[in-house]
Amino acid sequence: MKARHDQHFLRDRRAIERIVALSEVSGRNVLEIGPGEGVLTAALLQAGAKVTAIELDPSLVEGLEERFAGEIRAGTFTLIHGDAVRVPYPAFDIVVANLPYSASSPITFRLLDAGFERAVLMYQREFAERMAAPVGTPECGRLSVMVQTYAEVKLCFNLPPGAFSPPPQVASTVVRLTPHEPPHYIADREVYAAVVRELFSHRRKTVRNGLRGGRGALGAENVERAIAGLPEEILSMRPEELSLMVFALIANLCTASA
Repeated sequence: MKARHDQHFLRDRRAIERIVALSEVSGRNVLEIGPGEGVLTAALLQAGAKVTAIELDPSLVEGLEERFAGEIRAGTFTLIHGDAVRVPYPAFDIVVANLPYSASSPITFRLLDAGFERAVLMYQREFAERMAAPVGTPECGRLSVMVQTYAEVKLCFNLPPGAFSPPPQVASTVVRLTPHEPPHYIADREVYAAVVRELFSHRRKTVRNGLRGGRGALGAENVERAIAGLPEEILSMRPEELSLMVFALIANLCTASA
């Protein structure tokens, strides 16, 4: 079957077993994004999960409805036809997904906002490694900072293109995310996200110049207040050199007083 909507169907049975084991789904409400032909779905149901799946491709939706008609009647499987980037998410405990690589970033950020007990997600290997890059190192970026602010990132195992049909042109990595509270106080999560976004959109600039370049998004008064409150040592650094504590400090200084 030709992959649609950037989908590559996982065929490796051992990988499916490992994903289910990592997910610990027995008796839990599981959100599956991009179930495709339902191979992983069947394994999740067999492991005792109650599954809600979001699928965009109408031809795959039809096949899933036929394959899991009994589970739909029994109430153990619910299928949502829609785009996981936009459709409202149902209540769930655990999320498991072979994510379409082109939508990995927006879906990951949506999941972090929604909240979950744990997530076992498959990404393009390069994307997964960027997500796990230590904050404060040259390899880190907006993705690293935003995900690690709200979750522990564990790279679990890699999969070659041959584990999928049709095979993608890149290797894949299964990642487990375990949410935690931010390690430092954040006054406004939206301002924090905007600060991280603006600084990394000007990542070759110093913090001072990056903030001033983001005045349109952050507000000129907020930016100047933050600059006035930061030591020169921080203002002269690049965003990839900053710790999570410093990102939180900058964001809190940029947060307008009530």
